[in-house]
Amino acid sequence: MKIILAGPPGSGKGTQAEILSQKLDYAHFSTGNVFRDHLARKTSIGIKANDYMKEGKLVPDDVTLQITKDFVTTNTRKGIIFDGFPRTIGQAQGLDKILTELNDKIDCVIFIELSDDEIIRRLTARRTCERCGTIYNLDFNPPKQNNICDKCGGKLLQRADDTEAVIRNRLVVYENQTKELKNYYKNSGKMHVIDAIIGRDKVQAHILKIISPQ
Repeated sequence: MKIILAGPPGSGKGTQAEILSQKLDYAHFSTGNVFRDHLARKTSIGIKANDYMKEGKLVPDDVTLQITKDFVTTNTRKGIIFDGFPRTIGQAQGLDKILTELNDKIDCVIFIELSDDEIIRRLTARRTCERCGTIYNLDFNPPKQNNICDKCGGKLLQRADDTEAVIRNRLVVYENQTKELKNYYKNSGKMHVIDAIIGRDKVQAHILKIISPQ
């Protein structure tokens, strides 16, 4: 089964993808994580993607889709959860083409939504371990010791893009990108929308009901 979890930054889609991938034995596809994996393995496509990122440029769709195809074709788990991907119509069409060539398809697309004010509240409270990358939230998931990672003892930092001004700009970009994407998937009849204000556990239960209605 192939599932897309989409939503604005701070909606919790990454957390849901991580939890559900473990619970269902699905592979978790996140472009950032997959790019880093390729770079660590020094693959040609990983180095190419990193060249764009070092210059502060978006990685072109053709490079992203090459990495996506490699991930899909080498996956050995029961399914794949695409976390925040695709982001554009071009990526969505490219992903459909990859899956069609493999006699496969996207089974459902779930948009996890949240109001701008709630997103800003959540993201400005987010802290990330500088050493291991573990993410905390001072409201929902605080560390046991102030500004210290529970897992590795690393220092917790607020990301530069977790300030209100930057978040509002990211939300505008997301909204502009997503209008076309929503129409694309709405026409497929596979799209579902969940309001994340109901809480993480209820969102997860709703997702499980969508993908396993029986």
